[in-house]
Amino acid sequence: MVTHVGPEERGDERGALLAFVAEQRGGIRRALLGLTDEQASSRPSASELSLAGLLKHVAEIEQGWIARAKGEPPAVHRDESNWHECFVLVGDETVESCLAYYEEVAAETEAFIRAVPSLDDTFLLEKTPWHPKDEWLSMRWLCLHLIRETARHAGHADIIRESLDGATAFELVAKEQGGSWE
Repeated sequence: MVTHVGPEERGDERGALLAFVAEQRGGIRRALLGLTDEQASSRPSASELSLAGLLKHVAEIEQGWIARAKGEPPAVHRDESNWHECFVLVGDETVESCLAYYEEVAAETEAFIRAVPSLDDTFLLEKTPWHPKDEWLSMRWLCLHLIRETARHAGHADIIRESLDGATAFELVAKEQGGSWE
């Protein structure tokens, strides 16, 4: 899990953008280290958010954006009737299964962004509840949006994890790397 993004190879804008997305994905994953599904699904604050829910949400959202950029429907259709389900584990879903799905989504994102002819290429995003009008968006915009969206939720994950057991991002990075900050 990336914790620091170094400078990109000269002229590798795609690599830089993808590295920043990966860095933020790492923050989401790291917040789940050592937790049971029950702990990851708990809501330690007044918010409805849980770590498991954030994981599921960011995976679905990233997959949906890449699908739309490809001109395909998202794998999971969400509307007002089932929107709440993108923030909770349902059925036989587990943190482990959501992490595995997130890895698949990350690989799909990487392959797609690496394969598009230009970051200036565009796709039509039709009006949605979260996007007020039909607009043509560039692949660059898409990458920047994924960075912003994932970073926002990684910040939420830091707060939720610290609320659960006091573990901070610094401690989780050290744990992930097999050491400590002390």
